[in-house]
Amino acid sequence: MGRDTSPLHSVSGPTPPESDRPFDATVAAVGQVDPLPIRLRHVEKHFGDNHVLRGIDLEVPAGQFLAIVGKSGCGKSTLLRLLVGLDQPTAGSIDFHRRPGENAGGSARIVFQEPRLLPWATVADNVVVGLGEGVDKTAAHRRALNALHEVQLGDKADQWPSRLSGGQRQRVALARALVSRPGLLVLDEPLGALDALTRITMQQLVSRVWRELGCTAVLVTHDVAEAVNLADRVIVLDEGRIVLDLDVPATHPRRHGDLQLAVLERQLLEAILGDG
Repeated sequence: MGRDTSPLHSVSGPTPPESDRPFDATVAAVGQVDPLPIRLRHVEKHFGDNHVLRGIDLEVPAGQFLAIVGKSGCGKSTLLRLLVGLDQPTAGSIDFHRRPGENAGGSARIVFQEPRLLPWATVADNVVVGLGEGVDKTAAHRRALNALHEVQLGDKADQWPSRLSGGQRQRVALARALVSRPGLLVLDEPLGALDALTRITMQQLVSRVWRELGCTAVLVTHDVAEAVNLADRVIVLDEGRIVLDLDVPATHPRRHGDLQLAVLERQLLEAILGDG
C-alpha cells in the first residue's frame, strides 16, 4: 500500500560521523524477512472484574504497518502484550501464519517506551541480548554491529548506555529488536519520552527500517499525527472495542504537515474524543 521500496540516497558533501547522519542515509541494507499475518477472533481479556478487551476481531495482512490509538485505559497495551505472548487472552484466538493456534514465538519482538538497556553492558552487548541463547559469540557480535549500522549507531558499539542521549538509547533498543530479523515488530509507545524534534527523526528511522525489513509492524501511540505518518492503517480502541478502522492511503515515506494526513488526523481525533 503505497510503500516506496526504491533505494534511499546518501546526502552529498563530506561524510559526517555516523551518529550525526540524517536518517534517510542508508548505512547497511536490511535483509527482507518473512512477515507474519495476524488474525484475532473474538478476543477478550479480563483482569478480575475489569473487562479490558471486549470481542476484538482483527486481521492484519503480512507486512502491514498497523497503529492503535485511543484514550488511556482503552486496552491498547493489553492488546500488544497478547500479540507477543506476554499475556494470554481470556477468550478468543490469536493466530499467525493462518494456522490456528500458532503463536508468534521467536519471530516477534517488542520495543517499549523505556529502552530497558543493561547499564553494565556495552551498546553492542545490549543488542546481542536480542538474539537469545545458542548463537555463536563471533556471529552474534557481527549481527549486532550490522543492526547498529541499520539504526546509524555503528560508531557507538563499544560505548556504555549512560553515554548516549535518550534518542540514541531508543535506537539501541530498536537495534536489539531488529537483530533477530523479526516477522512481527511491536512498538509500545517507543517515542513517547522523546523531545519533539528527536521524535520526528525517530519516526523517520522507524519508517525506513520497516520499509526495508518488510516485517509486519504494530504500533501503540497516543499521538494521532505519529500514527498517520507511520501506519498503513489505524484503528481506534474505546472501552476495549474497535470503534474505527481507517486506511491511510498516502505513499511512504511521508511528510509532516501533509494536508491529506491532516484530514485523517481529524477523523481519528473525532473518534477518540467523541466529537461530531
